[in-house]
Amino acid sequence: MTAFAHNFVTRLRPLRLPRLCVAVTGADVSEMVQKAESLVRDNTFLEFRLDYLPRPAQALPTLKRFLQYHPHIAVIATCRRAASGGKFRGSVASQLDILAKAAASGCQLLDIELQTASQSKPEQLERLRARAALILSFHDFRATKKLDETLEKMAVRPADFYKVVSTATTLYDNVVMMKFLEKQSERFSLIGMCMGEQGLISRVLAVRAGSAFTFAAVTPEEKTAPGQVAAQELRNTYRIEQVDAATRVYGVAGDPVAHSLSPTIMNAALRRENVNAVYVALHAKTLKDLLGCVRDIPIHGLSITMPYKEAILRHLDNTDSHTTKIGACNTVVRAQDGKLYGFNTDTAGVVRPLEQRIPLEKARILVLGAGGAARAAVFGLKERGAEIYILNRSAAPAQKLAHQARARIIKRAADLKKMTFDVIINATPVGLGNTRDSPLNEEEINTRFLFDMVYDPEETRLMKLAKARGAELIPGIEMFVHQAARQFEIWTGKPAPRDEMLRVVQMSLHDRAAAREVSKAPRQK
Repeated sequence: MTAFAHNFVTRLRPLRLPRLCVAVTGADVSEMVQKAESLVRDNTFLEFRLDYLPRPAQALPTLKRFLQYHPHIAVIATCRRAASGGKFRGSVASQLDILAKAAASGCQLLDIELQTASQSKPEQLERLRARAALILSFHDFRATKKLDETLEKMAVRPADFYKVVSTATTLYDNVVMMKFLEKQSERFSLIGMCMGEQGLISRVLAVRAGSAFTFAAVTPEEKTAPGQVAAQELRNTYRIEQVDAATRVYGVAGDPVAHSLSPTIMNAALRRENVNAVYVALHAKTLKDLLGCVRDIPIHGLSITMPYKEAILRHLDNTDSHTTKIGACNTVVRAQDGKLYGFNTDTAGVVRPLEQRIPLEKARILVLGAGGAARAAVFGLKERGAEIYILNRSAAPAQKLAHQARARIIKRAADLKKMTFDVIINATPVGLGNTRDSPLNEEEINTRFLFDMVYDPEETRLMKLAKARGAELIPGIEMFVHQAARQFEIWTGKPAPRDEMLRVVQMSLHDRAAAREVSKAPRQK
């Protein structure tokens, strides 16, 4: 780093740049400023994406007035060309001119991509650096590779920050990015993260590994890069400003996993109990990828969801006898020596809500499904003396489970319509995320209680059909909270704040339901 660059960074430090920079876009400058006005109270670090404006140069006087009115905020001006993944279609010369005027308008940092810098004269870049701090950036929209080589190419050109952004095609790409940050942040002031759904870990943990800050969107609908997270979510759910080197990492792993409310409920519990930890969603397309990520970040605990609850067992160093008997694991603990231990809290999630309502001894219970969640329900209820019946779309897994648990199998068709139960439990994903699908028809629901493990939506089609038949409903949210609370206790050794966990997940489900209604509403022309 040159002496000039070092001095400029030193001058920037009194700004005390926050961990989170919010990218602001707009169809015109009025919309952009309006959004910025709504953000500045809680977000004192903004990026104006000038390339989103039809006439960015003409917008600068308005932005200057905004910055004069808010002298306490830090602002990055970005006018990324289309060739580098942005929206600006002007020449390099016009791009540099806009950025120079943005600096004159009060923007303290300027983002210039490596492609533009490569086509510019050194003196042009130095003139810009005389007006504002320079962020030299590079975006790879396809993969995460050759990060060190890329940085060396960038470092030939003096800058105050070097921003290296890649795309995560695997979970392990996040590990690659974070190792890069840990290694190189001693030499350079770096900004680094991975794009894409699988890059979420790096957006939360990059600041822990050495990134100066991370980026967020104004709302989930206003992403300026694939996988970008909304500012409110990064701040409130993931507590990005508090993440440090001592922060423990937990997560939910599955395929898919984007729908999961586990990060919401677990991070709320960690916040309430003042635990220095963060819980993230891990979209694991393979177990090999997941396990590599677990060992190298390292991750202290995992919630395992579909389709890995059974497959994860052979990769664990040990499990308790209960989990071994069930043959499915939904909770992993990583010990200090790196060994992985498995537990199953799904059983508690099923048994506790039922015990509060009926005696389980000799209760007639039908379990739909034969996967990991179904296995936990069958074995847990069988231990308490219930009479268990299993119905599954594929006969072989149901027969195997019934043999192991000494339960009974029923065939759908005529058998189900003739039978009555104390409880029917849906342990399949049918109905997840919609109110159209149901694993049973109305005439097949002959039960006193209907327990649907699906918690989103709050009332599935199966639940509506059961209600019409006069059954009492047990929503999946009860299982979700009970099993999550037990996981929290296993990981932290603290009592779980169940009431807070329930409140947070109810609010999230209501918000999702409201969003679905808005999306269904006809748009006005």
